[in-house]
Amino acid sequence: MSPVLQVGDRILTATEVLPLLAEYQLLPQLVKEIVINQAIAEIECTQQEMKLACQQLAQQYKLTSDATFQLWLQQNNMSAKQFEALAVRQLKLEKFKQINWGKDLDAYFVQRKPLLDRVVYSLISTSDIGIAQELYFRILEGEQTFTQMAREYAQGPEKETDGLVGPVELQALHPILAKLLLASQPQQLLPPTQVGDWIVIVRLEKLVPAKLESSMHQRLLNERFHQWLQMQISAQNWQIHQSEMVAVAHR
Repeated sequence: MSPVLQVGDRILTATEVLPLLAEYQLLPQLVKEIVINQAIAEIECTQQEMKLACQQLAQQYKLTSDATFQLWLQQNNMSAKQFEALAVRQLKLEKFKQINWGKDLDAYFVQRKPLLDRVVYSLISTSDIGIAQELYFRILEGEQTFTQMAREYAQGPEKETDGLVGPVELQALHPILAKLLLASQPQQLLPPTQVGDWIVIVRLEKLVPAKLESSMHQRLLNERFHQWLQMQISAQNWQIHQSEMVAVAHR
């Protein structure tokens, strides 16, 4: 068997490489890349698009001169042709995403928006329901401010910020807390509620609506693609044939 990889003084053959990929749990990554290659195989690019893709990839890696470019290639054991292939692959992948999910991204954004909105809120978390109820009524009646109560009584990390949290996306919060904030109005003080292991008093300070700007557009496009990719990988039947040591991925 001919050697296929050399790492330092160690020379590996195909019969050694594939079991190592399996041992280090790298085969799923290989299968993923194979699925992507199959998906983008028919995507066409113009010469101008490919040239621009190479320029953009060089900018991404801050390869601002031929010297830095050649040094980067050497450090990454890559040829200029392989660099171009990498850039074109990324280009094809972005075109694939746009072709498949770009047209209905507005509708997907509307669907996802409630949990993409960000909130700024005040929070006091405690493990004692009696203390939570007392603090709630003291704040409600104006005896002391939320900030004062949080600074003195909060038991979570919000204590370090006088109870103020955010802006943070609703989807990043505990589902119960997200539901409370989603249904409340700014400055509405909510009564003590069990959230996980804590009793919390919470007040929405500000809602920051999500917008379908360029960064959000790319984020949602990537999200749709990764959902599709996970489904594709789950549908694959892949294994290593021990007798031939060949990795296969097929429907």
